[in-house]
This record gives sequence, structure tokens and C-alpha cells, in this order.
Amino acid sequence: DLLRLLEPLKIEGDAYGLIFEYFMGEFASAFMQKGGEYFTPNSIVKLIVEVIEPYHGKILDPACGSGGMFVHSAEFVKRHHKDPTREIAVYGVEKMEDTQKLCRLNLAVHGLSGDVRVANVYYEDPHQMVGKFDFVMANPPFNQSEVDRDRLVNEAGKVDARFSLGVPSVNNANYLWIGLFAAALNDHGRAGFVMANSASDAGGSEREMRRKLVESGIVDVIVATSPNMFFTVTLPVTLWFLDKAKAKGERADEVLFIDARHIFRQVTRAHRDYTADQIEFLGNIVRLWRGEEEEVEQGSAALMTATFGEDGAYRDVPGLCKVATRAEIAAQDWSLNPGRYVGVAAGEQPDDEDFRLRLEALQEELEGLNAEAARLQTVIAQNVAKVL
Repeated sequence: DLLRLLEPLKIEGDAYGLIFEYFMGEFASAFMQKGGEYFTPNSIVKLIVEVIEPYHGKILDPACGSGGMFVHSAEFVKRHHKDPTREIAVYGVEKMEDTQKLCRLNLAVHGLSGDVRVANVYYEDPHQMVGKFDFVMANPPFNQSEVDRDRLVNEAGKVDARFSLGVPSVNNANYLWIGLFAAALNDHGRAGFVMANSASDAGGSEREMRRKLVESGIVDVIVATSPNMFFTVTLPVTLWFLDKAKAKGERADEVLFIDARHIFRQVTRAHRDYTADQIEFLGNIVRLWRGEEEEVEQGSAALMTATFGEDGAYRDVPGLCKVATRAEIAAQDWSLNPGRYVGVAAGEQPDDEDFRLRLEALQEELEGLNAEAARLQTVIAQNVAKVL
């Protein structure tokens, strides 16, 4: 119906999609927590796509919101001179029916279609996801504590196969999501997702789940971001990338850590993003490490040469990137925090990493409590209105 209404305007190209994305971003910025439930900043999505390289295959987003991951995957395919309607198939899960409709609308204005179901992915599996997908992309809700863990275990006491790392003893769903992403990949699948910083160093049962993940050999790349990249939280987040094929190759014992906290464009006082050349530059670091050919269409050539030299071979760069072995990660108590490995560039003063981590964890907890307080305030207001 929307497209029929706009048809008389005779707009060519992907203008509808760009207009839609603009208003989605404006809404997310204006409504913060509410907007962030379904919108991931475009530059973050583009970086995830740049690293997992979804050229062809089935893509799953089990917390798909408005479908930005699908849209930018299609753009990636177009940029490499192929037709996304022929190359990729998209599958989504969204808990809220209204948001699922928004996702379908987003796909439509970009000329795409997909199988997007309304379901609670903790307890339902509408796509029979285990081992099925070539790519998994997601920005799941952080630090959720409202999961009924008893429903994740069957009558025989066995954990659902989708939660491949098990169920943590703490009331936090971060590692349920990570296990789910890993389980959905086929033998050559790649995953890229946003994760709370605290998950990189979490202790107890979560540390054991992280150890299990690292020892499997599928952890590929971990990227630390700058603060203020998201509308919903001021804190930096971490981007995790998994690669099932890597576990069988020569890089199985290694993980690439990238500290991108100093790479950003200041859009407003309270918001940052990545430029196209910065996204390409970060993607090229990964490509060099994988032995792939670098891309320079977006203007990253000069920065690549300045960083890695004329020969264009990967090397560890203090303050930017470091390849760590499994033994080095074990020595750091299985931490996946890039700051523990990358170090600082020459001439920079090292910060107190432990203090920074503690402060970030406290701020992350505070923002979660503020979001929960806002939710409870709405519930209380609705209940009082009914009583009155």
C-alpha cells in the first residue's frame, strides 16, 4: 500500500529505502530505548556485513527488529555486482508483531522479501535453525534477566540443542544468544553480532562457556568500538565474529583482536558513526589476516598503506590489531577483550584497563537499571489508569 501511494512520485533507484532508513534513524535517536529495540545504527551493521562477507547463502537474524541486517547484506551483494534476490535468502525472528511488520515493510521498500516470523526465540524455533545457515547477524538485547531457564531444558533434563554452550548459572541471557548464534551456523557458516562489553570478561559459568567457544576454534575476530555509537547506550560495545570453517584451517588456534575505540566520525555531541572508508579499512584488516585481497573502492587505500606498508601484508599494529593464540587467551583467563591484547600505540599513555573495565561494567549495569525503571514506570502508570 505504501509503495502504491508513492508510485506517482516516480522516484528511481533505492530512494525509498534511503528515506525509510533516515526516518528509522531519526525515530531511534528521538526515542532512545524504545527506538533502539528495533534499530541498529547503519555503520555498525555495515561493518558486520563487511567482515562476514555474505556473498551468497541463507542469512538468519533471530532478533531482527526492522531488518537492517538484511538490507545492508543486500547492499553488499549489489556492491559486488550481483543480484541479491538471486544470491541470498533471508530468515528472521522478531518477538513483537508490530516490529515484524516494520521489518517486512523495510524489506519491501528495498525490493527484498524474506521469511520473517513472530516468535520468542528463547522458547520457539520457527526456522529449525540448528546447522542450517551460512550467515547469522544480530544485535540481541543485552543482559536480559527475564528468561525462564526451566523452559530451555526438556523433561529429560537436556538443554535445547540451539543453546550450544549450555545454560549459564547467572540470570543473564548474553551467552544463551552466543550459543544460539554458533548453533545456527552450518559447517562453513559465519556469524557477526553485537555484544555487551561485560560478556568479554564475565566470570563463573560464563567464563567456562567462553572457554568452550574459544577452544572450538570458531572465534574469528573481536572488535572493540568507541562509546556513543548506539542510540540506546552511551557505552562502547563489542562486535563478535565466528567462523565455523576457520576451526578446520590453519588459523584455528588464533583470534584477531581489533581495538577500534579511536576510529569514528563525530556526528553530534552525543553520537558517532563510521565513515565508508573507515568501515572498509577495518574490513581490510580482517581480509589481510585471512589472506584475502583488500578492497579500496571506498577510499581506504592511503590509510592501508600508511598502516601496513606497501607490501600490504598483515602485521600486528600496537593500539590497533593483534593476533592472539589460544594459549595467550587462556593466560588472560579466556578474556575476549581486545584491550588486553592490542596494547597502545607508540607515544600513547596506557590506561588502567582493570579500572576502565570495572567502570564500564558499572555504567552498563546502571543503564540497564534505568531502562528497566522506565519499563516499570510505564507498567505502573497503565495499572493506575485501569484502577482509576
